[in-house]
Amino acid sequence: MKKNKINMPMSTAGLIRYFDESEERIKIKPEHVIIFSIILLVVELFLKFMG
Repeated sequence: MKKNKINMPMSTAGLIRYFDESEERIKIKPEHVIIFSIILLVVELFLKFMG
């Protein structure tokens, strides 16, 4: 017996994935952003209480 198989189009048919094609010039890890934010906060608090 032959099964009736329905061919559906691919879910991404015709769509371009831009994040795969473009290269980022600057790559920053999320950990670096958090560390920079904490350092900036400490510097601001230091300047507020000392200056």
